[in-house]
Amino acid sequence: MASVFSKDFFAGISFWKTLLAVGLVLYLILIPFSNIGNPQLFLIKWVSSSSPSQPDSDFSRTNLSHIAFGLLGSVKTWPHRRGYLEAWWRPNRTRGYVYLDRPPTPDLLPWPQTAPPYRIVDNLSEIFRNVKPRFELMPRMVHGILELFREEHDDMRWIVMGDDDSIFFVDNIVDVLAEYDHTKYYYLGWHSESVISNYWFSFDQAFGGGGIVLSYPLAKALVKDMDGCLVRYAQSSSADLITMTCIADIGVNLTPHKGIHQVDLHGDFSGYLSAHPKVPLMTFHHFDAMDPIFPNKDRFQSTRHLMKAADADQSRLLQQTICYQRQSNWSFSISWGYSAQIYERIMPRSYLQMPIETFRPWAKGPKPPFYMFNTRPPSNNPCEAPHVFFLESVYKSVSGDEIVTSYLRARPRGLPACSFSGNHSADSISTIQVFSPAKKRLQTDRCECCDIVRTDDVKAQIKFRECKIDEIIA
Repeated sequence: MASVFSKDFFAGISFWKTLLAVGLVLYLILIPFSNIGNPQLFLIKWVSSSSPSQPDSDFSRTNLSHIAFGLLGSVKTWPHRRGYLEAWWRPNRTRGYVYLDRPPTPDLLPWPQTAPPYRIVDNLSEIFRNVKPRFELMPRMVHGILELFREEHDDMRWIVMGDDDSIFFVDNIVDVLAEYDHTKYYYLGWHSESVISNYWFSFDQAFGGGGIVLSYPLAKALVKDMDGCLVRYAQSSSADLITMTCIADIGVNLTPHKGIHQVDLHGDFSGYLSAHPKVPLMTFHHFDAMDPIFPNKDRFQSTRHLMKAADADQSRLLQQTICYQRQSNWSFSISWGYSAQIYERIMPRSYLQMPIETFRPWAKGPKPPFYMFNTRPPSNNPCEAPHVFFLESVYKSVSGDEIVTSYLRARPRGLPACSFSGNHSADSISTIQVFSPAKKRLQTDRCECCDIVRTDDVKAQIKFRECKIDEIIA
């Protein structure tokens, strides 16, 4: 019985070997013809290990050269807004133009090389030959997208539109946009901080002063229909609303980003800047409408002072980091590159990340809410009112592996010590020194943590680090 089984078994093996050999011979004969006829008939492809497929160069990481900026201005506003643009513009590196309503007067020439080159906006009278726009300025602002695209479309992935009093943080803009697929349709921006402004216009539009960001395919589609769109919505009261409705007609909706700031606020903006959302800072608008953001500096000096920190490390700029000194029951809140605060009580992060309402809304509605975010009121309670410090200096350590930022007390707090926490007054502290890693922070899913490494009668020193996996900030 065993011998019969063995004979049949080996006969079967011989049959399958023959069949496999015949199939292999046929395959080798047909290989030269695999590119003729229907190549899909051949399921097996030989790939040379010596020549791996190269990624499409169009999908290399987005950099600054792929982004074009369009800044809307006027001859009248240029002299006192020029400094805002020069604070962030990088000559020979940034692409784009400032669009003026008419040619610059002789006193504005020669045009500074430290600013974006200028262009004169198009005459739109032919477009509105049969339909008169409600406000002539509004279509001109929207048409600026076409005018920028017309000159800056080669190897361009993104268009960023803004105003001449907008501040852009280009390193963060590059890093944020690099995370999006520029071959898709994207319309990025953020709404107004004031409820009433969104109510007047739209909760679904990007406010253009803060910045409107369009991917190349969307900009191309918008430009193609620009004349028709401007005529369709000629009666609209807002350039930003026209832009949104034109984009909606293409089938695209807003992708919101909290790092884009319209700043529809008045007064002291420090309360908001000291508790910025945990996203990269991309833009600020309306610097003319608020108080200078640093004490004892005017608006232009304040802008340049903030840019010193931005030049050192934009990834951490205004990012809030919180830690505690248990012996004194103090809470430290650091808005990197801008301000530092000491509270004479242990405060939860959920409380400290709410901005103190040092500012006023752009325009008040009949009743609250006034803002699109939570706030806490200023307080004279010594257990709730912070000691406030502002950026004084920023430099790299001698070893080169840390950035050192120093924050000086803005003014005496003028309140007694918090008795609830044991009367440990922070009145004598005049300087807070912060040591942070001298490398860009790529993780944004979680804030950094910090340690109080030293305090004495006049100075506190704080060291930033990544939070431990199971660390609780409380």
